[in-house]
Amino acid sequence: MILSSNLKEIDRIREKFFLANNRTQKRKLEEQEEDCRQQLEKELERQRTEWIESRQREIEQKVNQLPTAALRDKLREKEQKTFETRKKAFDAEFENARKIVRWKPYDQNAKTDWFEPERMFGINDGVDIAIGNPPYVQLQKENGRLGKLYQDAGFETFARTGDIYCLFYEKANQLLKNKGHACLITSNKWMRAGYGKKLRDYFATLTQPIQLLDMGPDVFDATVDTNILLFQKIASDATTTFRGVSLGADFDRQTGSIAQYLIDHGATMEIPPKGEPWAILSSAELNLKRKIEDIGKPLKDWDINIYRGIITGCNEAFIIDEAKREQLIKQDPKSVEIIKPLLRGRDIERYHTKQAGLYLLATGYDLDIPKNYPAIYKHFQNIGKQIESGEIKAKGKGLLNRDDQGENWWNLRACAYYSEFEKNKIVYPDIYRHQSFTIDTSASYCSNTCYFIPTKETWLCGVLNSKTVAWYYSRLANTLGSGASRGFSIFIKQICVPNIEPTQKTLITNLVNEILAAKAADPDADITDLKNEIDKLVYELYNLTEDEIAIVEGNV
Repeated sequence: MILSSNLKEIDRIREKFFLANNRTQKRKLEEQEEDCRQQLEKELERQRTEWIESRQREIEQKVNQLPTAALRDKLREKEQKTFETRKKAFDAEFENARKIVRWKPYDQNAKTDWFEPERMFGINDGVDIAIGNPPYVQLQKENGRLGKLYQDAGFETFARTGDIYCLFYEKANQLLKNKGHACLITSNKWMRAGYGKKLRDYFATLTQPIQLLDMGPDVFDATVDTNILLFQKIASDATTTFRGVSLGADFDRQTGSIAQYLIDHGATMEIPPKGEPWAILSSAELNLKRKIEDIGKPLKDWDINIYRGIITGCNEAFIIDEAKREQLIKQDPKSVEIIKPLLRGRDIERYHTKQAGLYLLATGYDLDIPKNYPAIYKHFQNIGKQIESGEIKAKGKGLLNRDDQGENWWNLRACAYYSEFEKNKIVYPDIYRHQSFTIDTSASYCSNTCYFIPTKETWLCGVLNSKTVAWYYSRLANTLGSGASRGFSIFIKQICVPNIEPTQKTLITNLVNEILAAKAADPDADITDLKNEIDKLVYELYNLTEDEIAIVEGNV
């Protein structure tokens, strides 16, 4: 579309500009280029007008060959639709060409929404190195605006639930020449998150990772854990190993040298198989992880279920305190039937729950609340009016118009496992700094900030709280910028737990019960010795050697 002779003239002028040694000469060359660009833009407009007029003439020639007005109108409508489709593609090409024509390289503060290495830098066979710190923006934010923008852009690493920085990795690799290098600093979530699977597979098949630095929190002024990946565009002699290191607590984040830390503490890593999460492990750590997986069986293959707590859509209405509970029961004693004790993620600690005196109005999916529980229905009406008037500030759409509702606005969303809350269960928060599993026997319901496993297998709580599982889980799950772990079911289900003999089960169960009793009597009770006893039993379950125990306990 663009006349090559005009572009060549612009290239010639730019070459002279960068060789010029005085401002007067540079200004004159800028003016010459401006004249060239204006001529070129006029030529583009002329070509576009000519193309449109030509296509319209072709349509009319076809239409006029038909004998009747009805046939002519029908054909004209059909041809016009075809024309509009072709015009859309033509206009896209036209707009790209116009962007190239209008681009001025002389303003260092100018920015563009496109990148063309050949036009901008004279590079037509790829770059030697690409360095970047791309933005971290979830593609599903703002109702999926970015996701919709890039879903058909041809990125192999695109995942609707992913982050835009994943696409930057792929774009960087596309821009490289063969054996070129790219180095980007991003969030480290791609290493383990579900949305990072496509990116991990992309690295494994189309690049050769060279160095991976897992920075963790607090190295840079960022709200997420970061990493730096250096990789090479894949070559025929590509290997499958690379150097990696995770900055530990021994790294001085003020004065330490990351390069030296990599030399002193780095490990030679194998590229994990497709689909697997990435973790930076030494050969000894990798062997330990594999041993745990060989001896244990993932929780997803056990006869258990893992559930998330309830999303009410309007906590201001459905979660009440002790005073409101007593008031509703006084107004209608039948209210007690659906007022359930509530646990939130923040209420759960290792082997202990801190009851906050909160309750859930468990209105089910289709319970007739106005008829059967009038006091609670009146409470909902009052809260709804207060939210609508602005007297109560509620998140989301409030009570009456929220998305998470059941058959009626006073009902909770559909949930197939309401009855499971009433059972004995292992509960844990969705975010925790240390393994925080405990047993709940109070028939408490859970909010959406915690998860639970209905089971009577008390020993399992001890195993999940053990140092061995804590070490293993830290190699599976993502951490937040604060260093806390996420208790997502996708990771919890991967925890490998060994089959347990009756004697071992009894020993661990008794220790867990002793801890629970001590914590119930005194939340600050010292349970160190009891936890250590459980850890020893769990080491035996996994047949850990002294060296492997030292790895788990962080003594190597």
